[in-house]
Amino acid sequence: MRVTIHQPQFLPWLGYLDKIDQADLFILLDTVQFKKNEWQNRNRIRTSQGWQWLTVPVLQQFGQRIDDVVINPTAIWKVQHLRALEMHYARAPYIDRYLPQLRELYATPWAKLSDLNRATVQWLLKAYGVTTPVRSAAQYAAREEPTSRLIDLCRAVGATQYLAGPGAEHYMDKPRFEDSGIQLETQEFYHPIYRQIYEPFEPNLSALDLLFMQGPDALATLRRTRPSRHCRKTA
Repeated sequence: MRVTIHQPQFLPWLGYLDKIDQADLFILLDTVQFKKNEWQNRNRIRTSQGWQWLTVPVLQQFGQRIDDVVINPTAIWKVQHLRALEMHYARAPYIDRYLPQLRELYATPWAKLSDLNRATVQWLLKAYGVTTPVRSAAQYAAREEPTSRLIDLCRAVGATQYLAGPGAEHYMDKPRFEDSGIQLETQEFYHPIYRQIYEPFEPNLSALDLLFMQGPDALATLRRTRPSRHCRKTA
């Protein structure tokens, strides 16, 4: 069984979905430290000026775990996000198909960032047609040291393979992981080029961008640039 593990991101980008789509199980790593000014509480959408952030305001303390981070209840962010999506994607072919679903998701009174992120990840997976099941790292006992944590989580779910991101050498001890008996693989992601609402093409946006433009065909576009040896799942 191939497993992949990653921190929960807000409306994540295509590389995130690509990694999940190649796995048999995805574990949300919500038990590690929250990182400010990264992707855990924000992501980017396309605009006529290039791109802009959709940011979830949080009340966060230094060293706090992701699953303990609280969303700022006094900030008016939901209306701002939806207004930005309505304005910048008004001419997108599939905006009317998915925006009502997003409105329902935003209407939920989210208190914790990790719950919101899990919901946005699962919503995107369903919208794309990715069927990989999602679990939380908080369900399992694991050591805190990064490589030991990954080994423990993989063993807890019976993984035989672990699909790591391209930057794995920066956060894990590869030789020690490989000595654990779990096969280590590294994602090779090549960003698809597709027609966007504005030109020129802007990569590394939230996966919403491709979804609004291509709808049911978005997953096939995502898989098309994947190296053939990694195409375990096909449409």
